[in-house]
Amino acid sequence: MGAEQAEGETLLISGNVAAGEAAIRAGCKFYAGYPITPQNELTAFMADQLPLRGGIFIQAESELAAINMVYGASAGGARAMTSSSSPGVSLKQEGISYIAGSEIPAVIINVQRGGPGLGNISPAQADYYQTTRGGGHGDYRCIALAPATVQEVCDLTYLAFDLADAYRVPVIILSDGLLGQMMEQARFDHLPPPDPPPKPWALTGESGRERNLVRSFRLSPDELEELNLKLQANYAKIEENEVRCELTGPDQADVLLVAYGTSGRICRQVVERPLRKLPFKVALFRPITLWPFPSRELAELAEKASGILVVEMSAGQMVDDVRLAVEGRCPVELLGRVGGQVPTALEITERLEALFA
Repeated sequence: MGAEQAEGETLLISGNVAAGEAAIRAGCKFYAGYPITPQNELTAFMADQLPLRGGIFIQAESELAAINMVYGASAGGARAMTSSSSPGVSLKQEGISYIAGSEIPAVIINVQRGGPGLGNISPAQADYYQTTRGGGHGDYRCIALAPATVQEVCDLTYLAFDLADAYRVPVIILSDGLLGQMMEQARFDHLPPPDPPPKPWALTGESGRERNLVRSFRLSPDELEELNLKLQANYAKIEENEVRCELTGPDQADVLLVAYGTSGRICRQVVERPLRKLPFKVALFRPITLWPFPSRELAELAEKASGILVVEMSAGQMVDDVRLAVEGRCPVELLGRVGGQVPTALEITERLEALFA
């Protein structure tokens, strides 16, 4: 697949490759990465295609080097991206904090794998805390987008570049090993040509204009507080304008399933193609932005529900945000699988019966 692909064609494509194609179509001009399973197909795709289509690919000597190369390319005004899997993203956290503190855009794709430590290469969702709480040092946030299909990997990767530029923040696509490796049909012909905004702050050479300075270092406490207050005001705008979520099933369900990504697509099967008839109405609430989390939307649904079951491929991380949003309106239970285990539709159905019948 590449620039010669016919417009209007539906492709059978993996999530990792879809992310690379969408990034190039979004105007990504710089990619730096370092190999790690299960995201290597994305790095390989960018190595093959990005130089052929007007961009620069660098296989860095480490994850730390890769994120700092993205920092430099973005500071120069380019749309820049990196990708990795869980342990590699941990190594990038200092650089992501520097990018946030410098108020520059960047796109980071995390194809999650099992942990902690080196763990394994199976799909997991245990990087939720790291992704939605900043991940590195200091008071900062990253927009976090959670696709559940290969088509959404495409669409949300394209969107990530626009959001990163609009708010001058890091944007993280939180994929996983299953979604990155699996193949589904996807289209790209609906994506418009990229239209990045002007970047008068970028380091392009100061001839004919005032000198620009991109930095996160503020030695004076007053100056650093001023930066932090500015960042928090920007995050408030994001929370107001960029919440995304999806409801599948009745809007006055007795029981809500809450799940994202791969867990969300399995829960959708429970709602749309139930394995057995349940004595109550079930709907799926799927956050698409993990930060900002759709707290208000979930709270409204919780007013009408008798209970909530959160399904995660972790010991329970998003469940904390669900409980904060619900504020005791109804019971919140957890079905968590760990170590790279994926919950099944039958397992979810049986847990619903046990908890709420």
